[in-house]
Amino acid sequence: MPDMKIVHFDEPGDADVLQLSTTDVPSIAANEVLIKVAAAGINRPDIMQRKGHYPPPPGASPLLGLEVAGTITAIGAEVNNFEINDTVCALVNGGGYAEYVSAPAGQCLPVPKGWSMEEAASLPETFFTVWANVFDLGQLKEGETLLVHGGTSGIGVAAIQMAVASGARVIATAGSDEKCTACTNLGATLAINYKTQDFEAVIKEKFAENGVDVILDMVAGDYIKKNMSVAARDARIVMIAFMGGHKTELSFLPMLMKRLTLTASTLRPKTTAEKAQIAAQLKQHIWPYLESGKIKPVIAANYTLDQASEAHQLMESSSHIGKIVLTI
Repeated sequence: MPDMKIVHFDEPGDADVLQLSTTDVPSIAANEVLIKVAAAGINRPDIMQRKGHYPPPPGASPLLGLEVAGTITAIGAEVNNFEINDTVCALVNGGGYAEYVSAPAGQCLPVPKGWSMEEAASLPETFFTVWANVFDLGQLKEGETLLVHGGTSGIGVAAIQMAVASGARVIATAGSDEKCTACTNLGATLAINYKTQDFEAVIKEKFAENGVDVILDMVAGDYIKKNMSVAARDARIVMIAFMGGHKTELSFLPMLMKRLTLTASTLRPKTTAEKAQIAAQLKQHIWPYLESGKIKPVIAANYTLDQASEAHQLMESSSHIGKIVLTI
């Protein structure tokens, strides 16, 4: 196959290890499609992989990039739900920072009507993650309250909008007054600046004894104890990252007294069948909100493929609001 441009690194390290290179266009399996990539999303797992802390699962591309949008240029023998020249966004198992990538057909979704390729590329990793953790594991229901930590991250922006569109109330934490305003503009009922306020105290004051029903936590560490404190009876706490550390000391008595569920998950190791099931749920329940404008894209910055290192630096600064995208 002909060469294609990719983002590559020889050894793990800081953002400046990323460089442009070339390799062969990937072949596809019978259940896969080949996508000519128009845009790729940047995610925190990319940062971890670049640093050497998040190796790709067996059989996955060693290249960075977990979500793309583009045009299908080849179809595997077992694929019957897409055609060549269809425009799709896809959750990929790696290899998104490239001109072409292979993707299981079950992990592809149509580009929402009215959305650009850059906007569509910002969807898969975050929307798959939020559905799997907030709606599947967390079982968030209409009328319940969701607490989202990191409300202006890609995950946070998706969680706020998906929950509000589904009829839930949202409380978000964020690291500045500007970010808190962004959260409320997205639909959050309450946004708490965790650098100047204690979210535990604020929630207890504002919501008295009711508490929150579902908590999406990417911080962990000392937040685990506080999450248990503000949780309602029968609440579900779902951890998806450990930015505040993976160790803490706490009493499990609140879990017993409130009948809490504390769980955690990661998206990348899920099977192709599990990811396909998430895609089907998104298409049925969430895609109509994207096409009606009830959920809107939030793009913080756009970079070209040769600016991947700058894109990673912005991600690591945590100063952005929304998604960071590479245009190929």
